[in-house]
Amino acid sequence: MIADNLNKIRKTLPDTTRLIAVSKTKPVEDLKEAYDAGQRLFGENKAQEMRDKHAVLPEDIEWHFIGHLQTNKIKYIIPYVSMIHSIDSLELLQAVDKEAAKHNRVVDCLLQFHIATEETKFGLSMEEAEALLQSDAYRQMQHVRIVGVMGMATNTTDMDLVRSEFRHLKTIHTELKQRYFAHSDAFKEVSMGMSHDYPIAVEEGSTMVRVGSSIFGARQYGIKVND
Repeated sequence: MIADNLNKIRKTLPDTTRLIAVSKTKPVEDLKEAYDAGQRLFGENKAQEMRDKHAVLPEDIEWHFIGHLQTNKIKYIIPYVSMIHSIDSLELLQAVDKEAAKHNRVVDCLLQFHIATEETKFGLSMEEAEALLQSDAYRQMQHVRIVGVMGMATNTTDMDLVRSEFRHLKTIHTELKQRYFAHSDAFKEVSMGMSHDYPIAVEEGSTMVRVGSSIFGARQYGIKVND
């Protein structure tokens, strides 16, 4: 089932869009099945859960942290995480930079923007992002690399609204590229689109879609994670 779902989704994606299998709350056995079907990019939103899965799964998996990251949990993922999608403050980016320095790593990060109508979602405004990028603190960081933007659209059946929000995020990416990353080939990622709306996200320029339930089925809660 998981392999079939992966193959169906891959056929809908252009070469310019990578598929992140959102495996949060899923047991290791499900991840192994996806891995055996050729999947290498996995997304988690809990630091300890990612740590525990990383410890028992193949080393060539590329781990993407996609959830709200607490500063006291950064230590669990920094040694191996491939990308953090959810940088929503200067303070968080500073904390990631500090922890990455301990491991002599440069960690790729995305700036998360609040593009949805729901107030409960996390993310920067354009003004906050520019303040971050113009700060002396950011200029002094040596162990993080901002490679793009991420956003979550409103949870709605109004696909016109969803499309407009994705288009807005793509515009943000373009503006930041011109103003701050014109000479950075690495600043190319637009992480947007989930199970119910990723086709629209792809049409609007997504380079990474974060798909969970369409691959693994409905979420499972109660997975035990060691603190």
